[in-house]
Amino acid sequence: MVPKIIVGMIAVCSLVYSQNLQLHYEAAEEREYIVSTLEMFKPDQYGSTFWFIDMNYDAAGIKGASLAYWEIARSFTLPVKNLSATIQYNDGIADFGGLGQVWLTGLSYYFDLGFVALPLDILYRAAQGAETPDFQLTTTWFIPLLEGNIELSGFMDLWSQDEIGTAGKQLVLLTEPQLWYNANEHLAIGSEIEISNNFVFGAAGIQVLPTLGLRWSF
Repeated sequence: MVPKIIVGMIAVCSLVYSQNLQLHYEAAEEREYIVSTLEMFKPDQYGSTFWFIDMNYDAAGIKGASLAYWEIARSFTLPVKNLSATIQYNDGIADFGGLGQVWLTGLSYYFDLGFVALPLDILYRAAQGAETPDFQLTTTWFIPLLEGNIELSGFMDLWSQDEIGTAGKQLVLLTEPQLWYNANEHLAIGSEIEISNNFVFGAAGIQVLPTLGLRWSF
């Protein structure tokens, strides 16, 4: 699993500084291991910076680190309401080798629906080893309930990539809805469900992979 955790994007909606550490237990069959995520979001007068680092702990025998993956995104406010420009970089390494560098750039627009603000990123995607460039669409959401004691949050990515064994392209869908209960101002207890298609290597059809999680906000 290379989850894209969205608490940093929650801060996009609330416009406050945020950093946190998450521990997720992969509860799906044959994926019983811990995933840690450290992330930060920080706005400034020019836009915002968001980054996260994921690590899987599934090394044979000792259950040590078996995968590391990170993303960093910089957004720049534009002189048009709710519109910003962004540049992003993704990279990582696993037991089997590198995960491949990905550069993305494009525009982000915020739709205010009243009960939720939905940012939509429209991105040009250049992945290491790809025959031709691709596209990516990304949105995130954050809905506080019961005076902020409960959070519904998540993200959805849709992108194109080279299809292995053919000269064509395939669409990849990845979404991770989360449910958190805020026990206090620092600790949250919750769950995440990774739903994907063409994301898990070698898997056929739609994959549904739940986790149990803890989050500590600094």
